Amino acid sequence: MEKRAICEDGDNEYEIEFRHVSFKYPAADDYTLRNLSLTFRVGERLAVVGMNGSGKTTFIKLLCRLYDPTEGEILLNGINIKKYDYAEYMSIFSVVFQDFKLFSFSLGQNVAATVDYDRDKVEAAVAEAGMEERYRELPDGTETYLYKDFEEGGVEISGGEGQKLALARALYKDAPFIILDEPTAALDPIAEFEIYSKFNEIVGSKTAIFISHRLSSCRFCDNIAVFHEGTLVQRGSHDELVSNRGGMYYELWNAQAQYYVQ
Repeated sequence: MEKRAICEDGDNEYEIEFRHVSFKYPAADDYTLRNLSLTFRVGERLAVVGMNGSGKTTFIKLLCRLYDPTEGEILLNGINIKKYDYAEYMSIFSVVFQDFKLFSFSLGQNVAATVDYDRDKVEAAVAEAGMEERYRELPDGTETYLYKDFEEGGVEISGGEGQKLALARALYKDAPFIILDEPTAALDPIAEFEIYSKFNEIVGSKTAIFISHRLSSCRFCDNIAVFHEGTLVQRGSHDELVSNRGGMYYELWNAQAQYYVQ
């Protein structure tokens, strides 16, 4: 069957809907997600929070068609995403997973995720990701090799610099949806908040989905979805959710409160 084209009219207007989606991994007895219904549109900032194992990353894997729902369906502009060409569907997403990888190639190739790249576009993405000062110190600019596996003059980069290059990679792709699945989990809460806050400034009109178990990183999002044990239990702004003393968000926020003292 011929697959549908995405946005044939070129208006770049997208709406994603999870409609009664449930999922369990192959050979698993229990569902990882249960009866998830959720809608979001281009331009929104959606934070997805919850404890480890609450289903946050599975939500992203389903959105990116790494798996298909066990039950229910995911719709793009009212059409089941399985009806779209897979490569074209994935072209609308820039995703940084928590276990992202950098390679022992040039910085430009790492950011572009391809052999040939646009140097000006790489430099702009690196600057936007907050690594401009470090970039100026590199001996060969975008042609500087990372690590020393293939090049003796390769540079070693820190964990924080690696996080920024991963963000630059997402910016370079310039897709309408940007998804960050806890890529800064190895950083301390303050450094993580600084990266997310800057990233929010440069996302512009794109849709940004932030996945985190640290709530401070996502306070700037107007729309927060709270997952618990595979279900969506709350949704709203930070102020709305934290005012509900009987809710999961309030419990999570206060459990982490030592990190958020002003």
